[in-house]
Amino acid sequence: MRRLWISAASLLVLVAGCQSLSYYTQAIGGHLKVLSKARPVEDWLADPATPPDLKERLETARRIRQFATNTLRLPDNNSYLAYADVERAYVVWNVFAAPEFSVEPKAECFPFTGCVSYRGFYSEQDARRHAEKLRAEGYDVYVGGVPAYSTLGWSDDPLLSTFIRYSDAQLARLVFHELAHQVVYAKNDTTFNESFAVAVEEEGVRRWLESEGRPGELAAFRASQARKREFAGRVTQTRERLALIYKMGLPREAMLDQKRGEWERLRLSYPGIPAEPSNAFLASIAVYTDLVPAFERLLAESGSLEAFYRRVKELAAAEPAKRTTQLSSR
Repeated sequence: MRRLWISAASLLVLVAGCQSLSYYTQAIGGHLKVLSKARPVEDWLADPATPPDLKERLETARRIRQFATNTLRLPDNNSYLAYADVERAYVVWNVFAAPEFSVEPKAECFPFTGCVSYRGFYSEQDARRHAEKLRAEGYDVYVGGVPAYSTLGWSDDPLLSTFIRYSDAQLARLVFHELAHQVVYAKNDTTFNESFAVAVEEEGVRRWLESEGRPGELAAFRASQARKREFAGRVTQTRERLALIYKMGLPREAMLDQKRGEWERLRLSYPGIPAEPSNAFLASIAVYTDLVPAFERLLAESGSLEAFYRRVKELAAAEPAKRTTQLSSR
């Protein structure tokens, strides 16, 4: 654990104000508890009590981590060189909120890291309590469990029990994604950050599976990503139609009817989405997908990952309007 992160975390509490103190307390305490459970992967592998299936997953994760540094040029540090069993299905739960008649997510702002499109909790009960508070204020709300998160290099993020038993491709995808957040972080721009990380993860998994000589798994991964891309496209279309509807100035009940109609159109193709219309759910998908095609084009133009990272860092340092214009023009 890095002292710098502890100092920053302490300062967060000092500047947060009394109303937010309990939130920062759970956030810092939750992360420190995760770190306290972490042991080096080498220790787990050397321990006779470690189950054989866990050892196999840790060996695979170690191979993925080496590829991330040596081939993908992702940060060479102690992140994902330790493992922690958090003894629950998810490490955090994110709460997304959006106004009843807006497709834009409610911003949650914090010192140093800026504004993001959600608020995370280490307790599902706390997350759902916050969600109910937002619902009472009139917001659409969506709560989603999250298997991993990044501290952006402030601390050495460990491998977690919440994702260690994912398939090889999905385990690699997640590790590459979280390490990508340590390469570039644009303050106040969740969609930029998450879409960049998704572009890195997809390229990373492709290269890793090719290097391992696993064409069948690569084909399956590409098929899975194509399905996700199709769903993201449908979500984008729904959000665009809703945005137009919300600008029409219709009476509230007429607006709700239109909203329910668009939601049912989406649910006919994807029955697994929430039953109730939710701008927040749509936003939770969009932040991870909206700019992925633009980043993929930028990667293709760059010719190498190193050049790609440099260009993305330049975009992250630019004014938000300029950044959006440059990406949208691709």
